Amino acid sequence: QVQLVESGRGLVQAGGSLRLSCAASGRSFSSYTMGWFRQAPGKEREFVAFSSWTIDNTYVADSVKGRFTISRDNAKNTVYLQMNSLKPEDTAVYYCAANTKGAYSTSWSYDYWGQGTQVTVSS
Repeated sequence: QVQLVESGRGLVQAGGSLRLSCAASGRSFSSYTMGWFRQAPGKEREFVAFSSWTIDNTYVADSVKGRFTISRDNAKNTVYLQMNSLKPEDTAVYYCAANTKGAYSTSWSYDYWGQGTQVTVSS
């Protein structure tokens, strides 16, 4: 069993930056693919980024490419989402997720989810 706890929620102005963290409990963190998803009010959950167990295998969605970066520190069992040049449309609840299946961008591929953290970007 893996427990995920996100932190770093906040309210920022457009153009600002924010870093989200997700701390994982349990063993074998380095073998998990870690993902970030987000869900805005009235919208479906959307893939943002993943970092597979191979440290250099990362992928970010086109909607955030060039602005968001995912990274992980296996020694700290933590994955990060650095968000720069934030836009009002980035406003959402951001979720951290983990899976052992592989490097997937589909939410149903993930077995474990955090509680979510709110990010609000004002114009």
